[in-house]
Amino acid sequence: MKIGIIGAGLIGGTLARRWTKLGHEVSIANSRGPDTLRDLAKETGAKAVTVQEAANAGEVVVVTIPQKAVPDLPKGLFANVPKDVVVIDTGNYYPVRDGNIAELEAGTVESEWVAKLIGRPVIKAFNNIFFQSLLDKGTPKGTPGRVALPIAGDPPEHRAKVLKLVEELGFDGIDAGSLADSWRQQPGTPVYTHDLDAAGVKKALAAAERSRIPEYRNASNTWLKNFLESQK
Repeated sequence: MKIGIIGAGLIGGTLARRWTKLGHEVSIANSRGPDTLRDLAKETGAKAVTVQEAANAGEVVVVTIPQKAVPDLPKGLFANVPKDVVVIDTGNYYPVRDGNIAELEAGTVESEWVAKLIGRPVIKAFNNIFFQSLLDKGTPKGTPGRVALPIAGDPPEHRAKVLKLVEELGFDGIDAGSLADSWRQQPGTPVYTHDLDAAGVKKALAAAERSRIPEYRNASNTWLKNFLESQK
């Protein structure tokens, strides 16, 4: 499969490493240009490209950038990308990193906001797992305790394609419904970064309460703030 990745951070780089090993043709881009991705390209065999080239790279395009950077993507980036191309959003909103985004603070679902900005339906995936777990914890189907990942978004056929990719990476894919339901896997929710198995993911998704989103967000934001301060 031909896959484009916009964003070469921890999740983007990990997906590039995993997918190239599985034989996919990966094109990866960042905001600083292809020259800054030479080492990653050499390591993985992925092709370093521009953001525009990554958006037009193939059957699946992954947008994996900080929430604050989404409005800065080139205007009309997906205007000429065929409608059957699946766009995956791995993003999470952390005010300590992204600044306050009024629509999200007012309750708009994070990935619905992304979809509106880029003018394309998106599938929410890979946002609730640490990059190290994504790199190391994939196991064969049927392995007891196999880590599961929730996948939410529209249309259903795009969701099905991402579920298949998740399974190929060594995780149980859990159909988490439409994009409107993706708030259940936002930062701080019960399913977020706990590496649960399939039963655990389903239970955690069901346990999430929409009225508690501010509480969930505050907890995850505090965690990130403390983490960043510890790295100084």
